[in-house]
Amino acid sequence: MNKQQWIKKAIVIGMVTTMGLGTMMATGVGATKVEAASVSKGQSVVNLGKKYMGVPYKFGASTSTTKVFDCSSFTKYIFKQYNVTLPRTAAEQSKKGTAVSKANLRVGDLVFFSSGSRANGKNVTHVAVYAGNGKILHTYGKPGVTISDLNSGTWKRTYLKARRVL
Repeated sequence: MNKQQWIKKAIVIGMVTTMGLGTMMATGVGATKVEAASVSKGQSVVNLGKKYMGVPYKFGASTSTTKVFDCSSFTKYIFKQYNVTLPRTAAEQSKKGTAVSKANLRVGDLVFFSSGSRANGKNVTHVAVYAGNGKILHTYGKPGVTISDLNSGTWKRTYLKARRVL
């Protein structure tokens, strides 16, 4: 490959990265336009959320700040940036969108748990965003905004359901 071909390839890769996988998929590579749009938007939501890694957790955090989050103010904020309006609480967010099975999760789906001091095993007390590969992006306690494994520990034991809002 000569230098000119290499530069062209680098430009194409850069454009695809900038435009996003969704645009590439919408042009006919591997998915329908509807699927491509939701995959791309879901990944965009997760990518934005990752920019807040380590931001402290505070129960009842205001939805008008990004200095601290609780689980539902975090999801409400990041989804709002992509024109998805969510209610304030995890319990109310769990009623939006369409139900999706754990086996069919897509990046950007909301996942709900009954965990923490207010949990009874059936009530929704926590919300996270499915980040792909069995991981969730969320905020709680000491780590603040973090990524956790959906299929182990507390999150595996307290998982309740998932909803697709994209």
